[in-house]
Amino acid sequence: MLEPAYQADVVIVGAGVAGLAAAHRLTSAGVTTAVLEAAPYVGGRMATEKVDGFRLDRIGQLLSTSYPELRLTPGLDALVLRPFAPGVLVHSDGRRHRAGAPLGGGGARGALGAVRALASAPRPARTARTARSPRTVASAMARTGAPLGGVVGGAFGGAVDQARLGAALTRLAGVPVQRLLARPELSAAHALANRGLPARTIEGFLRPLLAALLCDPDLTTSSRCADLALRSFASGRLCVPEGGADTLPELLARALPPGTVHTGVRVTSIATNLVTTADHGELRCRAVLVATDARAAAGLLPGLRVPDFHPVTVVHHTADEAPATGAFLLLDADRGGPVTHTAVISRVDPSRSPAGRPLISSTVLGAPPADLDTAVRTHLSRLYGVSTARWETLAVHHTAEAVPAMRPPHDLRRPVRLLAGLYVCGDHRDTSTVQGALHSGHRAAAAILTDLGAGPMHVAEPLRTSATPAEEDEAAAA
Repeated sequence: MLEPAYQADVVIVGAGVAGLAAAHRLTSAGVTTAVLEAAPYVGGRMATEKVDGFRLDRIGQLLSTSYPELRLTPGLDALVLRPFAPGVLVHSDGRRHRAGAPLGGGGARGALGAVRALASAPRPARTARTARSPRTVASAMARTGAPLGGVVGGAFGGAVDQARLGAALTRLAGVPVQRLLARPELSAAHALANRGLPARTIEGFLRPLLAALLCDPDLTTSSRCADLALRSFASGRLCVPEGGADTLPELLARALPPGTVHTGVRVTSIATNLVTTADHGELRCRAVLVATDARAAAGLLPGLRVPDFHPVTVVHHTADEAPATGAFLLLDADRGGPVTHTAVISRVDPSRSPAGRPLISSTVLGAPPADLDTAVRTHLSRLYGVSTARWETLAVHHTAEAVPAMRPPHDLRRPVRLLAGLYVCGDHRDTSTVQGALHSGHRAAAAILTDLGAGPMHVAEPLRTSATPAEEDEAAAA
């Protein structure tokens, strides 16, 4: 229990990643900080349930190795990211097609190289069948030894379409963020139509990819936020924290000075220099930072806008044998069922399941159907091409307010300083991602340090990454 006489320079309400990131920057600058969390654990929505040796994320947001805040946030230098295999798999017209990331995975550059290789490769005799076959381009790429970059398969168009997509993603990876934020703002769905790409490429790749990255199946998100998500995809690798989503906030909490974080402490009211708790008295301080989710923040800060939210349902299964999709993220371009994206997550991060037991994690966006388990199993059977009748359902996690909506016009840098001594941060102040939450904590800490007249902040060491066994096998084969 906190002593009633305890004093701190700054009290942070909420021990999610935004509040913990802010606490690191404050304590690194010599500012005494107390973090109060109502729940018995840190992390907020970045929670992981442990069931029979499995580690099951409640929301399972996708991260990217290109997120700057993962490298710059103090306390995360020990974080290990487990990347998915380069690119994604897309299920379309009853087939799975590999779509490569534009940088570092034979993506856009691979597609352009494949087109050049096709131009100089010996051509087989042209027949009526080869002229019409949708497999001709992919087969020719395989024969020339060119990497299958861009989008592969007849459902996505030919080599020219693949090269066009790859070139667009490569250009996007190099565009400065400020230029992206200066673009006209539309909904993501409307902006896709103005990208100069064929409709089959948009519907067969970009739409399902953005739905997974934004947790927004209808793509009502601001086109600027969508461009930032695509830029992260183009310049990095999709990944998850080793050991589960809760690893990230737990690392942040453990790296803080002992006695900084207090769980099981419910805050009932705040002022610029006082925090009142339900059972632990009052804490006097020089500043208060509210780092809860948007709805809880509005309860402590009347007048704060509460955004709409995207609901997310994650269904975890295990099976006797893992589907043969490797460590890829699998998207559904056909929208033939409730599952938006799925993966054999134990191939990406083996620490999430007991030895020999695969873990298949699938995400349903929007309102889940009434017969969720049956609908998900039926859909997964089509996506993976195997029977799911004997799969065991480990957990179903539904979060109604999982991801704050970012509909246009969306301010990606909403104020974190409400008035001197009172601040707010969280993914509802930046982008609705882990990157956005960490960055908002950084901004709030910077504002507090400026107002308190504190010194410079510490910068963490570069982030480590590790390859999955599937990637190591793939590299060895190459």
